[in-house]
Amino acid sequence: MMHAVMAKRLLPHEPSFEGAGPDELDSPAIEAAALDIPPQVADKALQKGLWERPSSTTTYEPPSEGTVLRFDILLAHIMPPDGEDVKIKRYVVYELTVRQDGTEEDAQPAKVERRYTDFRELYLGLKRQHPAEMANMYFPNKVLMGNFKSELIGERSAAFEQFLKYVASHSKLRDTDDFLHFLQNDELSRACQFLDERRHENAIPILENCFRLLNKIYMNRARPVLLILCRLVAACTSSPVPHHSAERWALLALSRFETVSDIDLLPLYIPLLHTCAHLWWLRGQDQKPITDRLTEMSKQGINTAHTASLMQAIHKIDPRTETI
Repeated sequence: MMHAVMAKRLLPHEPSFEGAGPDELDSPAIEAAALDIPPQVADKALQKGLWERPSSTTTYEPPSEGTVLRFDILLAHIMPPDGEDVKIKRYVVYELTVRQDGTEEDAQPAKVERRYTDFRELYLGLKRQHPAEMANMYFPNKVLMGNFKSELIGERSAAFEQFLKYVASHSKLRDTDDFLHFLQNDELSRACQFLDERRHENAIPILENCFRLLNKIYMNRARPVLLILCRLVAACTSSPVPHHSAERWALLALSRFETVSDIDLLPLYIPLLHTCAHLWWLRGQDQKPITDRLTEMSKQGINTAHTASLMQAIHKIDPRTETI
């Protein structure tokens, strides 16, 4: 995968702060000035609060070989919309699309929305942890004026794309908690809140999108992928009547765990097997392959007693707000 590194430069509309990088531009005065833009500054393209990348630059181009991970920001919008809650300072929300493209374009891209501050927090966190790897990585500074201009939004979008490609292509950066937090924290927190409120139908689509996103960036049996997959299975099976997609996700989870050697994930695997056995029983399907697996593990000296639910096991590894 190509390691995309952009040379550090100053955009035409950005004021020059000699010797100051993103770390030094966090004062309340600059923050206020960047957000408090008079209406006449906004250009005509953003009169409706929407920015879209010109269609001529979004034509699909398949990779020369194999697959390629793509980060695209094709859309951004200003929040809150005109006429809504004038007391809240306006800001730009970028819609990030993540695809794993091959000979054909990814038919199931994952989409999340992030603000400039989200990208900036990731940049600063990685820069603190891995200064050598981040030494030449360009990141757009805050600006005093023109925060909502099409030109600025377009340039920032391109910079964010290159930044994420660079992070994803370096294992030291990709495997950090900061990057994982950037990728899933907002959506996962919202999904867990829905689960806590017993609103599973609202939580499951969010968790499915989280899984698709992480599954494109990490290996199939990477810890973040298996953890979100187990959380998805638990969400689908925690109601008296399982979700219609419960079996599909349960089968995928079982296949992913078959060759996992990470002993730290064993506390998830056993509750997963019990959850699947119960689901198979509810569906009137043969549980024997699952019970045989539990018996085999028990003979190896592994405690397979059903002592914790899958959600409880997940909560021990990654505590969230959902009820356990």
